[in-house]
Amino acid sequence: MLCEEILKNVFPLLEGEDLAACMGVSKQWRDIASDDFYWKCQCAKRWPSVCKRHKPPAETYYKMYQMFSKRRVNRALPPPRLSFENLEFFIDIWSEDKLVFSGLIPGVALDSGMITLPLGISNVLRTHLGRPDYKMVVPAEPRFTIPLNQSVTVSLLVARNDSSKVARIINRSVFDYIDRSSYRALAFEYLDLSPYYPFVSGIRAWISLLFMDVEDMNDGLLDVFGIQLDFNDVADTKDEVLWLLDMLDWK
Repeated sequence: MLCEEILKNVFPLLEGEDLAACMGVSKQWRDIASDDFYWKCQCAKRWPSVCKRHKPPAETYYKMYQMFSKRRVNRALPPPRLSFENLEFFIDIWSEDKLVFSGLIPGVALDSGMITLPLGISNVLRTHLGRPDYKMVVPAEPRFTIPLNQSVTVSLLVARNDSSKVARIINRSVFDYIDRSSYRALAFEYLDLSPYYPFVSGIRAWISLLFMDVEDMNDGLLDVFGIQLDFNDVADTKDEVLWLLDMLDWK
């Protein structure tokens, strides 16, 4: 009996993690520490205002402490509702007003990436494309060149074969940055998301033209061999990309 009285005087002084650990010591300790009074004390330390009402906001103070005392960890995404098998991507690239590339890219091709790298690309790009992280890269077939002294723009649409709906990813954006150190020309567009996600904004889609080593540039032309799409602001894995595409404003 003396031990029980000692525990009842000590438990209110403990931190929540220590009180929870005490519940694993023995049945006696668990029965005593399960009293919601002690967990009301813990909640009062973190959220004093919740103790101003007669009943806890949750079912019990213990349950409330369990739910909200720890920072939420990232949970695994559920399986995406979209699949690359049901997607098609439409890429059109202009140099000034001249169409230089127009491609219908199956989703599975974009998902699979570039299997065989051409000869003559830089070691920087070879290393980048050879890393195991998720990438959406397709070869530029046919290969094309873009002049350095002209404005080059790109449009990108995506279609769903399972619902005959289309969404816009990039709308005539300009490749206004050429990174000679990584042999890429980059353009981006802020995504048009469905109105069902009114509080999500500022997510960019990036598209890169991958060009051959600078030694192969002739007369100010970039020899493009590949096209890469990414959403690295928010989506780094296949499932994340599919969930992001699911959030587009499909029409």
